[in-house]
Amino acid sequence: MLQPDTSLGQILHDWAVEENSTTLPWQQLAAEELTSSQRAKAFGITSTKVEEVIQARSLIFKAIYPHILSLPAFRNQSRETTQISQYPVPNPQSPIALSLWNLWLPLAMQLASSRQQLKRPLIQGILGGQGTGKTTLAAVLSVILAHLGYRTLSLSLDDLYKTYAERQHLQQQDPRLIWRGPPGTHDVELGLQLLDQLRQPNRREPILVPRFDKSAWEGAGDRTTPEQVEGADIVLFEGWFVGVRPIDSAVFDAPTPPPIQTEADRLFARDMNEQLKGYLPLWEQLDRLIVLYPTDYRLSQKWRLQAEQQMIATGRSGMTEPQVREFVEYFWRSLHPELFITPLTKNPRLVDLVIEINPDHTVGAVYQPEDA
Repeated sequence: MLQPDTSLGQILHDWAVEENSTTLPWQQLAAEELTSSQRAKAFGITSTKVEEVIQARSLIFKAIYPHILSLPAFRNQSRETTQISQYPVPNPQSPIALSLWNLWLPLAMQLASSRQQLKRPLIQGILGGQGTGKTTLAAVLSVILAHLGYRTLSLSLDDLYKTYAERQHLQQQDPRLIWRGPPGTHDVELGLQLLDQLRQPNRREPILVPRFDKSAWEGAGDRTTPEQVEGADIVLFEGWFVGVRPIDSAVFDAPTPPPIQTEADRLFARDMNEQLKGYLPLWEQLDRLIVLYPTDYRLSQKWRLQAEQQMIATGRSGMTEPQVREFVEYFWRSLHPELFITPLTKNPRLVDLVIEINPDHTVGAVYQPEDA
């Protein structure tokens, strides 16, 4: 398969912005499209359909590419450097062009097709840990789907947090809940009411979508003014454990991956696993689920540290390396990726698409889970 530093990305970029008279190499694109059998299968591309797919995608690609480059995540770019999801990536335009061609466009077209078949608003879940690019993916899909004529709404699990006062009371009851985020800190009933309204076809009344201000109460966060929307065709519902299901509690009787090491750690993990049961009615409202899956779950700690260091470099406050380690490990203790997310990547009944994320934030394998 062609890599981001090969010529195809630059060919796509130059063709899209008309920097020269290069025409698209159709045979090369067709061959590349079928090189990854997993990705081709995930997006329903066969040797008999590949030419039709490329023709349709090329029209959208050329129209949408400049709009993708103008997104905040990709704005700081030049011929020598760009930033994707806040992290520098070498060889500027080609990673964006290739990601748009190989992943974002076929995924958006797949969502549009699913919406048409459903004949009501589609609820697309996006599961991914820290630094996996959930927000960026939602932003890109929103731009493409708007071009295709679909209204999208980006909703975060964070928007469903309980109020500051409610979480303060919760922490008094359970002092282990030192940070917002684990199961039990969200208003599931609020989420159910919202998704029920969003799923209704042809709804005319405005919908109040809850929003969360992370900066309130010196970073503890609180609800802010709801956003009034006129409905949406596709809802992109993302979060660090969106769609995650409870597991057999007997797992915690056996040796567990670090940092779940002490009996107190195991008790906390069991309790969070039990809290997950309350989220199942919310997950049942999902029509599809995508998993953004790092090739190594420990990368989230590295990515969070990079983000904090960048904030400090700009004069803003940020966590030190020990603080980042403590923060990330807290979430691993509550819902460990190896125990809760890895099994999902192999479950075709719960997950529709897995997108692997490489250490440099580029996209790796893209596939549908299959039964062993």
